[in-house]
Amino acid sequence: MNRTWAAGLSIQTQASAFLEEEHFDSVAYSMLATLERDEGRRTLLERLARTEHEHATFWAGIAQRQPSKVNPLRLWLLKLLRRLAGLTFTMKFLELHEQHVIERYREILPSLDPSLQQQLQDILRDEEEHERAFMAQVDDAAVRYIGFVALGLSDAIIEITGVHAGFLGVMGSTLVAGIAGLVVGFAASISMGVAAYLKAKSETRHSPLASALITSVSYIASVVLLAAPYFLTESMLVAFGVSVVLAIGISVGFTFYVSVVNETNFWREAVENTLLLLGTAVATYLFGELLGAIFGVQRGMY
Repeated sequence: MNRTWAAGLSIQTQASAFLEEEHFDSVAYSMLATLERDEGRRTLLERLARTEHEHATFWAGIAQRQPSKVNPLRLWLLKLLRRLAGLTFTMKFLELHEQHVIERYREILPSLDPSLQQQLQDILRDEEEHERAFMAQVDDAAVRYIGFVALGLSDAIIEITGVHAGFLGVMGSTLVAGIAGLVVGFAASISMGVAAYLKAKSETRHSPLASALITSVSYIASVVLLAAPYFLTESMLVAFGVSVVLAIGISVGFTFYVSVVNETNFWREAVENTLLLLGTAVATYLFGELLGAIFGVQRGMY
């Protein structure tokens, strides 16, 4: 809600919108709490739910109405997100709009009666400090090992895309290119797993075995996905194009996850990673063309 639009709405209308947002967050945190087996996490989520409920009660008094019933589909999707992406990502995803909400609250603050301004100041303090401090207490394994997932995914995407691009420039057999990608990827996944194991041994926060397995599995999973198109078509261009699209999709999806968890600029990171991937593909394709010309290898010979 920008200042111009907010200025054209009554305080009651704006309070109704804030009421719905805070009520949804309260219900969402309560639902997430029911999913937690860890007592510390459950207590944390229940505290957040109570805080959001207090905020909703404040806006309900100004809006002079009760909040609408939360859409069950939104809660189901949130529950699915929790299962797939972890608690930290889910909580931070819920708070993506936090800075915008704070700005909107500050805009409406001077319009309130003096008796209500102090209450809103307290809510602002909750939004800016308390909830962020609560979320910092969450110890999520998915986040602790995110660096090893990134290591496996990013290296696999760059390396296997490069391998396939190189074969695009030197031969026309999709089967050979696909097998080569799998062989290179399998060997590299073991190498990366060993590197992750040795790295984790020097750290106390990570299990060396878990770090190695996470790195290797994320690597080989990416390799299999990127190589799959080469076994489904005999056209190198089609296979390579589909593989690159998949690589970009994996890269952008994981970049979004990391940007939410680490609160970084998603678009900058996504563009940077995509350009790096495409640059690697172009460079290895040209290198493959050069090798083909030097050694007299022509496409279609294999």
